[in-house]
Amino acid sequence: MWNIELLTIFPDIFSSFLATSLVGKAVERGLLKATVTNIRDFSSPPHNKVDDYPYGGGAGLVMMPAPLVGAVEAAKSRLPSARVVLLSASGARFTQQKAAELAALDSVVFVCGRYEGVDQRVVDLVVDEELSVGEFVVMGGEVPAMLVIEACLRLRPDVIHNSDSTLLESFSPALGEGNLLEAPQFTRPEEFRGLRVPDVLLSGNHKHVQEWRTAQSKRRTEAWKRLQDGAKA
Repeated sequence: MWNIELLTIFPDIFSSFLATSLVGKAVERGLLKATVTNIRDFSSPPHNKVDDYPYGGGAGLVMMPAPLVGAVEAAKSRLPSARVVLLSASGARFTQQKAAELAALDSVVFVCGRYEGVDQRVVDLVVDEELSVGEFVVMGGEVPAMLVIEACLRLRPDVIHNSDSTLLESFSPALGEGNLLEAPQFTRPEEFRGLRVPDVLLSGNHKHVQEWRTAQSKRRTEAWKRLQDGAKA
């Protein structure tokens, strides 16, 4: 079982996510146990305030350290060996390799920040690593946490019926040569609006099919790299 804790000020966001598709089935089958905690439960009544203005001035609000640290410590009391991950635009880029690393752990605590970010002392005191899902900013860490959970959960044993489907796919080391992208995929019908499935995929010659897929993976990866380089220019 993969044990995760989700710390957020908007716990309802995760309700349908944890009950839908393969994530919901993993919960039902006892492959995933997810505890969602409202960070406000660790703030002081009557207003249960979790944010305040930044020292030094500036726009926006910053999440206060006490509620967040309290929520993390409570989660760690339930899962002492859990890795604490903060979803943050300033974190390391999330990759397929990182997904495999987290999926191999027994437990993870995901901290979903909001506003302009969290007090740095939270990171210094209780966070093991910060992860970013891309070079952009969203309203909070909840959606990025869902993305990371899906990427990790599908790599856990028995979550996906055909585990081979997680081996030969984009960014998988099994494709070799620097984590190539997966080759284009096709299914029925053989022709759709004038576009045919490549003949090699209909040939039944597995050697030729594999050679075609390898060549297509290399071509697609090179095109993808050119797009990335162009975006950074």
